Amino acid sequence: MTPPKRQLGIVIAAAIVIANMIGAGVFTSAGFQAAYSFKDPLTMMSTWIVGGVIALCGAAAYAELGSLLPRAGGEYVYLREAYHPAVGFMSGWVSLIVGFSAPIAAAALLFASYIAAIAPGLSGTVATKAIACVLIVAMTALHAFDTRLGGRVQTGFTIAKAALIVVFIGAGLIVGTGDWGHFAARGDGLSNLDTRAGAASYATALMYVSFAYSGWNAAAYIAGEIQNPQRTLPRALLLGTVVVMALYIGLNLVFIYAVPPEAMGTDPIKQPVGDLAARALFGTRAGDLLSTLIALALMSAVSAMVMAGPRVYATMAADHALPKQLAYYSKRGVPVVAVVVQCVLAMGFAIASDPDQLIQIVGFTLAMFAALTVGSVFVFRARGKTAPYRTPGYPVTPLLFIALSLWTVYFGVSARPKVSAVIVGVLLAGSAVYLLTARNKARTPIEADE
Repeated sequence: MTPPKRQLGIVIAAAIVIANMIGAGVFTSAGFQAAYSFKDPLTMMSTWIVGGVIALCGAAAYAELGSLLPRAGGEYVYLREAYHPAVGFMSGWVSLIVGFSAPIAAAALLFASYIAAIAPGLSGTVATKAIACVLIVAMTALHAFDTRLGGRVQTGFTIAKAALIVVFIGAGLIVGTGDWGHFAARGDGLSNLDTRAGAASYATALMYVSFAYSGWNAAAYIAGEIQNPQRTLPRALLLGTVVVMALYIGLNLVFIYAVPPEAMGTDPIKQPVGDLAARALFGTRAGDLLSTLIALALMSAVSAMVMAGPRVYATMAADHALPKQLAYYSKRGVPVVAVVVQCVLAMGFAIASDPDQLIQIVGFTLAMFAALTVGSVFVFRARGKTAPYRTPGYPVTPLLFIALSLWTVYFGVSARPKVSAVIVGVLLAGSAVYLLTARNKARTPIEADE
């Protein structure tokens, strides 16, 4: 097996963080919020601020963990070392089934939705799923070839995507035909948070935002391929998260300026909010152009997740927690088998599910394991392990992340029993696989021969 090479610098590492974060969520979440929870614009904006604070607190804690354990694998490595191999396995299992494959499928499906908005002839269910699968295969082929080339393409994608959002925000506020009257208060605002129904609605809205922010930990998954990871990894995590938080707040400000919340929630899948806002601000022709650019931004998000996820599976396979074939790295530094397996899983999700279902499952499941991971900062410090980078604001920073994450999960899952059932099913299947692999690892050579 060829080991991974440390060949990625801070520019590519930060680009991977930004590209993983700026994806399907930010171009659709406002629509889902308006459809299923709050329609008060100030409340909607507050969720993007709160979500950004959660992401920053998490990134600060992950930066310490990454500098302490600068190996590829992300949560799998941290939880395995902090708690028990079973906990690490379950996080890796969730990453394999839900953490990357499902978001890749969601981003690809939403890419297809934007293509359908531009070319209505491609708006059928079969066409949408076919476009999504083609995109997944194309990005898999790119990242199965070469890590350095894939990283350079990813950096170019990310620069273009960030520039698109900056231009969209500036042009929307300066020359767009929006209306500040859209920010008038509605009756379902923050004042309802003291009720259970209001808290559940806010938690659901925050779940969609958390999905949009997911990816702030992306650099941790490729830590084994980052140059000088103790120094580079923390900077990449925090830099990427700060940049994205600023872009998200500005972008959602423009969305509400362009389209009232009631119009956003009409059909957030067939009429994604980015497309609605572009047409409202600039007219049909300019709207088509901007929707095309948003589709390219979603392509970048798929690319980033296709690159990051297989590093987790490869690390697990190297620990004999998954089939050993997944640990194979090509001479160009790519875990080829893991990349292909992820492609198959993502295509399965794209064919069998819709973006809303995928976003809910991913948002709640990853929040649980992220809270556990941030909690491992306390475990390692209690053991006297000192990392080169220390979490700013400790212990308040990690405690705030854990509290807000668990609050979101509790109210969100309790309001959606079907999503809860799927999550429980994924965890039970992972437990069965772990028990099976643990039993096989525990067998002696004599028993194996028998």
